[in-house]
Amino acid sequence: MNSRVAILGTGRMGSAIAERLAAGGAELTLWNRTTDRASKLAERLGLGAPAATPLEAVAGADLVISSLTGPEAVRSAYAGSRGAIAGGRGQVFVEMSTAGPEVVAELTPLLAARGSTLLDAPIMGAPTAVLRGEAAVLVGGDAAGVEAALPTLARLGDVRHVGPSGSGARLKLAANSMLGVITLAAAELQSAGEAAGLGSEDVFWVLARLCPALNARRDGYLRSAQMPTLFAVRDLMKDLDLALALFHASGSSTPLVAVTRELINEVASAAADLDISAVTGRYPRPGGNLA
Repeated sequence: MNSRVAILGTGRMGSAIAERLAAGGAELTLWNRTTDRASKLAERLGLGAPAATPLEAVAGADLVISSLTGPEAVRSAYAGSRGAIAGGRGQVFVEMSTAGPEVVAELTPLLAARGSTLLDAPIMGAPTAVLRGEAAVLVGGDAAGVEAALPTLARLGDVRHVGPSGSGARLKLAANSMLGVITLAAAELQSAGEAAGLGSEDVFWVLARLCPALNARRDGYLRSAQMPTLFAVRDLMKDLDLALALFHASGSSTPLVAVTRELINEVASAAADLDISAVTGRYPRPGGNLA
C-alpha cells in the first residue's frame, strides 16, 4: 500500500476510506472544506492536524485520493493557487467522487502538465462496505497509473480496471441509475404486495432474493428506519441528473431512468437528507404512509 496518502474530502465516504487506510498503516493527511469535520476524524484516527488547503495536503503525498460531493466540489478542490493541481509533482491522483466524466476530462491534462496521472475510480458500495474492504472500485485510466495505485485501492475492495480515462466515472453513473430503478421498484412492489394481502416480511424476502442488495436497507423498507443514511436521496438525485445528461449525449433511450428521476425528485422535496429507502414514503402501506 502507498505509504503517504492525502485524502481530500472527509464526508461519509471519504471518512470510511481514511479509516480503512489508516487501519492498514497508511500515513494520511486529511483535508476537508469544513475543517472541523476533518479535525474530528483526524483526532479519532490519531492523525496530525488536517491540511489547511488541498495544496498543503497534496504536497507531501505519494498518492492523492479525492472523495467529494459532486463535480463543482471537485473543481473547487483541484483548481486555483491553493488547489490540488498546484501540488502536483508526479503523484497519482485518484478521483473517487461520483462526479461524471466531464470533470475527469477537464482535470486530466491539467495534472499531466504537472507530471501527474489522474485515475477516475468511483466506489460501488456503502461506506460500511469500504470499512470491511468489500467495496467495488471501478477504475478508468492508464495501466501504469492503475498498477501504482492498486496496493492502496485493493485495501478498499475489489478493483476492476474498466477502460481508459473516464470509463470508471461513466460506469458508476450506469450503476447508480440501476440502484435508483431497483430502489424505487422495490418500494412500489413492497406496497403493492402488502395491498394484495401478502405479509410484509414475505414480500421483502422475495424482493431481496431477486436483489440481495436490498438487505442492507431492510429496516428502511419494513420499518421506515432511514437513519443512519447510507446514501442520501439528494446524492442519488445528483447522480441521476449526471447520468441522464451522459445518456442523452450518447443518444441512448433511458425512459426508466427518467421516470425514476422524476419520482425520486418527489421524495427529495421532503426527505433529501434521508437514506434512499425513504422512497417507501411515496407509497401507501396498510398501516399508513411510512414517510
